[in-house]
Amino acid sequence: MEPGVKRYFVLHKPFKMVSQFISTHKVGLLGDLDFSFPVGTHAIGRLDNDSEGLLLLTTNKKVTRLLFLSDTPHKRTYLVQINNAISEQNLQRLQTGVTFKIKTGIEYTTAPCEVKIVDNPEAYCIMAERLTAYMPYTWLLITITEGKFHQVRKMIGAIRHKVKRLIRISIEDLTLDNLEPGKVREMGETEFFRQLKIDNYEVS
Repeated sequence: MEPGVKRYFVLHKPFKMVSQFISTHKVGLLGDLDFSFPVGTHAIGRLDNDSEGLLLLTTNKKVTRLLFLSDTPHKRTYLVQINNAISEQNLQRLQTGVTFKIKTGIEYTTAPCEVKIVDNPEAYCIMAERLTAYMPYTWLLITITEGKFHQVRKMIGAIRHKVKRLIRISIEDLTLDNLEPGKVREMGETEFFRQLKIDNYEVS
């Protein structure tokens, strides 16, 4: 690999792993994975310790700003297991907007988003087998363009359900694509930007 060439990685982040390489706490780290990342690699955005799925990593410091901090919204889709059966009324509330308190204590109402019930969650990604919710439960497919702190969990809490499992399966057109939990694949820059709908000129 030529010096100065930026590199791009897709990880299926496992449950109980933080989105960083070092921590003062005893937690699962990205460096524990069986993969040799180059010096300077960092996560683009984060998934919390209890969340799973698509996590992007790169040595390019500009990508996080363009993907999550720009004026152009980018779709993120999550496969979410919640406790109990969801009512039609609560499903519509999620679709049209729910209100919750954000970190500062101010109430925030979410923008309308795509939410649907799915009966075959295994069709969307390879999932590690582990104990999840007791029946009854519901699997939802939620696509948002906002990025408030723990937004999906707070949306579900606003309708008085609990998230039992949360798996990010795609960002724009970039998907897990049958990547197993804990595994990494590297992507070329052009294809990485194309699938994320980021213009190359913005990064250069």
